[in-house]
Amino acid sequence: MVKNKKDTVVFFDTTLRDGEQSPGASMTFQEKLLVAQQLAAMNVDIIEAGFPISSTGDFESVKSIAKQVEGPVICGLCRANEKDITTCWNAIKYSKKPRIHTFIATSDLHIEKKLQKTRQQVFDMAVKAVKLAKSFCDDVEFSAEDASRSDVEYLCSVVEAVIEAGATTVNIPDTVGYSIPSEFGKLIATIKQNVKNIDKAVISVHCHNDLGLGVANSLAAIENGARQIECTINGIGERAGNAALEEIVMAIKTKPLFYPVSYNIKTKEIYKTSKLVSNLTGVVVQPNKAIVGINAFAHESGIHQDGMLKDKSTYEIMSPQDVGVPESMLVLGKHSGRHAFFKRLKDLGYKLEPNVMEDLFAKFKLLADKKKCIFDDDIDSLVEQGVSGVKEIYSVDYVNVTSGVGVIPTATIRLIKNLKNNKSEVLQEAACGAGPVDAAYRAVDKITGLKVDLTDYTLRAVSGGEDAQGEVNIKVKFEDAVYTGKGMSTDIVEASINAYVHAVNKIVVMQLGGKK
Repeated sequence: MVKNKKDTVVFFDTTLRDGEQSPGASMTFQEKLLVAQQLAAMNVDIIEAGFPISSTGDFESVKSIAKQVEGPVICGLCRANEKDITTCWNAIKYSKKPRIHTFIATSDLHIEKKLQKTRQQVFDMAVKAVKLAKSFCDDVEFSAEDASRSDVEYLCSVVEAVIEAGATTVNIPDTVGYSIPSEFGKLIATIKQNVKNIDKAVISVHCHNDLGLGVANSLAAIENGARQIECTINGIGERAGNAALEEIVMAIKTKPLFYPVSYNIKTKEIYKTSKLVSNLTGVVVQPNKAIVGINAFAHESGIHQDGMLKDKSTYEIMSPQDVGVPESMLVLGKHSGRHAFFKRLKDLGYKLEPNVMEDLFAKFKLLADKKKCIFDDDIDSLVEQGVSGVKEIYSVDYVNVTSGVGVIPTATIRLIKNLKNNKSEVLQEAACGAGPVDAAYRAVDKITGLKVDLTDYTLRAVSGGEDAQGEVNIKVKFEDAVYTGKGMSTDIVEASINAYVHAVNKIVVMQLGGKK
């Protein structure tokens, strides 16, 4: 059990860096900024905004977040070399609270096979990198990549040296999710006991979820003295992902006697943040996901329902309101006016410009003509689509699809291509395919001239009822890069086409510079 009641666990969110490394989870510039602003609203302590050296786009995103997002520390990741560190500083230096996060592997496996260096060379590189970072910035974090598979004595010597060189946070990652809680907790305790100057730095952990133990290992680290947790929203990230921020926070909140530590996260912002990240990345949250899954506070069993009616604590260990899950849904329909719609937006926590609200109202009325009732999930989806920041080079104007038994599926698609100087061009093509969606996608390909490969297709109902909106999330591959697309409609073929055109617009804007 954690002993010091005065300790604060700080949360280091790496959704925009490690989380975005999930295959197909890349976000546009505006989407990254939107997520960063929501993380700030949730009161995350540190935002790792990206890996500035990795691309010009990532550099500009980190720089923009450093300039525009206030509150959290804004951090950039960099390898242990001069070019990486200098580039990182040039991106984050605009923040009021900048942090340079440099790393190098310390396991013999990585040192010999990946880096092809000696332990001494890595030791020297780590110290040199921290000293250089310290010359730019007071707040310096050092990560010993693959720490959980490193020789403990060597790891402790590196940690002690980088603290002496100026590191204020030392991160102990379970990079490949190989540890189990008792083992990882012991590692943190060993470092705390054997590194002479450990009191001059914060011990941090970064746990991956390859064995499904990312959260458990993070909590074991807290028990043994770690006071910074690196994690992501919904646990997204490389391979099986990272420790999920929402699960760690709520474990601490729900078990105060076992974890008598404080934290700064505003838990009522968790659900909204989870939905935003899921919608913008296209990574769907599984229904039974702890804290934020759609079934997390659902009760179907008769025994459970009986218990809930008598006392909610019989089957709920936390209140849904604690994480921002609304208890009821406001029913809106085609007869609702602006005031009712705008009030519901405000009730749901959205603060939008008047022109954006008017645009959303127009889309709401179109949807209300197709549905009997509009639910909160429908409104959330409208908002997230409306603020995605993806420029509409192509927009859908007309769709005609024929399909059936003994009929060759055929689609006629008309797109409007938005040109410069407020001009536009109408483009139309028809194509046949294996089904109506395939035919529609082939017609879009003929219009755009792009060779796009569909790699993943997911359909789900946004809300309840026979007239529920269908939400289609897709992943497409174009010239070795993966892009996501999302579309919604009460007609699943229309939703599928909207998702495909959304992905095409990302390709044109992000990879082709809007020139197609």
